[in-house]
Amino acid sequence: MSRGRFSPLDLKGTLDVEHMSSTSRIQHDLWPLDGIDPKKAKFPCCLIWTPLPVVSWLAPFIGHVGICREDGTILDFSGSNSVNVDDFTFGSAARYLQLDRQQCCFPPNLAGHTCKHGYKHSEYGTAITWDDALQSSMRHFDHKTYNLFTCNCHSFVANCLNRLCYGGSMDWNMIDVAVLILFKGHWIDWKSIVKSFLPFTVVLCLGIVLVGWPALVGLLSFTLLLMGWFLLGTYCFKSLLEC
Repeated sequence: MSRGRFSPLDLKGTLDVEHMSSTSRIQHDLWPLDGIDPKKAKFPCCLIWTPLPVVSWLAPFIGHVGICREDGTILDFSGSNSVNVDDFTFGSAARYLQLDRQQCCFPPNLAGHTCKHGYKHSEYGTAITWDDALQSSMRHFDHKTYNLFTCNCHSFVANCLNRLCYGGSMDWNMIDVAVLILFKGHWIDWKSIVKSFLPFTVVLCLGIVLVGWPALVGLLSFTLLLMGWFLLGTYCFKSLLEC
């Protein structure tokens, strides 16, 4: 072979080395996480949930959610133009679910996507680390108006998961986030269960004693209306809940 020229095999080898180098850099960022520590309110790479005043008293499966950085710091969207940092708005977490960073896509460039949404993911906003994705979502929600029915804490968490392309999906929405924490979340302890369901039980018992069975019908109607709104807004009228 003449000097200064490369064969296709040489070129392939070079590309393989570059790909391995990029992959190594990505994996290097996934350093070990500290343990979950509810007493210090540290939940590395977790979704967390706590009941909402009044709303959870009437529908106990509805609550406030947040997402945590790699060091366990809690981020949650609970007011217009602001994302709280290390100050979970409605008290301590009652449930948590730790997510797997290996299921995220952290591309160093367009060719480095591990998900199937390369161009779409790049246009939406990619990140090279977990915390980088959360920071991008924070900047996005720093200019958003909070509304319980259209742009809320679940919207913020869904936005983070889409930037991470968690689980290879970019279709995360409020319903997905609620279902994920509802069916896969872990309770902190028995006190968290009591905190979540005692107010609803008291309201239900008082309603039946003072009003009778119509109180049960009223609570059920409230729950169905709330669920109907989010389901229709998410899957039928998407523009209503986009934020």
